[in-house]
Amino acid sequence: MHPYLNIAVKAARSAGTIMVRALDRRDRLGVTSKGAPNDFVTNVDRAAEAEIIHIIKKAYPDHGIYAEESGVQAGTNINNVVWIIDPLDGTLNYIHGIPHFCVSIGIQIRGVIEHGVIYNPISNELFTATKGAGAQLDGRRIRVSECRAIDGAIMATGFAYKRTNETLDTCMARVSTTLEACADIRRFGSAALDLAYVAAGRFDGFWEVGLAAWDVAAGALLVREAGGFVGDFHGGDNFLEGKQIIAATPKVYPQLLKLL
Repeated sequence: MHPYLNIAVKAARSAGTIMVRALDRRDRLGVTSKGAPNDFVTNVDRAAEAEIIHIIKKAYPDHGIYAEESGVQAGTNINNVVWIIDPLDGTLNYIHGIPHFCVSIGIQIRGVIEHGVIYNPISNELFTATKGAGAQLDGRRIRVSECRAIDGAIMATGFAYKRTNETLDTCMARVSTTLEACADIRRFGSAALDLAYVAAGRFDGFWEVGLAAWDVAAGALLVREAGGFVGDFHGGDNFLEGKQIIAATPKVYPQLLKLL
């Protein structure tokens, strides 16, 4: 395992421990709004992120940080290494005690995501990937499913926090169109885990809008290293900052792209 990935795993597990320990004390989570409707943060999000950054900076003090709660911390390293961090993806699930959330850490080197970790502290499942070396679940190689046609596919999606009449109409139109074409749709509330599940063959495809780089950096690498396709709604590569993503098996991807 690459040294960067080792540190990412250590940080993810340590953050996961913080989450699990606080889960039974949800009345003291300190839930606040980030300003947008339905977009919340807790003291646990902040504590988990601080722990992740502490572990990274202890090992690599000159690396850059791009984290959901604390924003950008510029690094001074000549290799332009940036750690893209979502300390708790699925915060709303966490607040309500729904055991489906994760830590997501992507490692970008010279503009390319080279390593990724997604860790679910409830199931203790650890998804890892290194560019060119494949994707793993708990150290075992994983592949996307062999689904070839959208009519037999299980899809996953999520709904953007910022909802207007226009965005809701567009969102529900996509859901309706896709549901008519596929076997079924799941909506679990964690984009990072949805992507990890595509990589592991549990879902055959996933799409969502309104996402940030920290939501998708690690998961997109997992899908690609597991043999899947990832892109934006135009079939391009602008899913890190473009706030829209499609991920699926090689045969389902073009069919889903055409629908959306």
